[in-house]
Amino acid sequence: MSLADSSVVKRRPRAVVAVLSVVGYVLVIGTLYVGLPIYPEIGLGTVNLLSHAIALVNTVAVCCLVAGWYHIRQGNVETHRRLMIVSFVLIMIFLVMYLLKTGGGGRKDFVGPDLPYYLYLAMLGIHIVLSALSVPLVLYNITIGLSHSVDEIRQTAHARVGRITVAVWSVSLTLGVLAYLLLNHVYTFDFVPA
Repeated sequence: MSLADSSVVKRRPRAVVAVLSVVGYVLVIGTLYVGLPIYPEIGLGTVNLLSHAIALVNTVAVCCLVAGWYHIRQGNVETHRRLMIVSFVLIMIFLVMYLLKTGGGGRKDFVGPDLPYYLYLAMLGIHIVLSALSVPLVLYNITIGLSHSVDEIRQTAHARVGRITVAVWSVSLTLGVLAYLLLNHVYTFDFVPA
């Protein structure tokens, strides 16, 4: 699966990654802090359903990332490539659900004792920072992986960046799922509509 040799993606992958990263950041920041009026209004029931679906999608994405890392270590390039594409598709599905949940529904504020509350905030904070750092890393690797042949990929920073990406992305997703479990299944929350 390779894009055309003359494509902008292949010739200028870093520029493409920069543009896509900015678009992603603007969309997320606009949804969370500006209140972009582009989402249908949804209720708490749908927000809860999306929360559960997001946790499931992120859990499967972590499994695919770890399996993809394992397969590239074994030299199984095609299996690695397929797993990384699945991980990327899953994160795009996550993004759509997350934006709909927060932009059209609202947010959930943690309600629980102080110690778990601070643990939750720490996990959530680290998750958010690592998620933001993951965006250009993930986009770089998927861009290179889809636009270059296997031989061409070896001439790029794909493998070095990929090792960092898998670590940062996996920790971010795992902390997000743990925060979800604390918020939705161990303790409770107050719903704040968008």
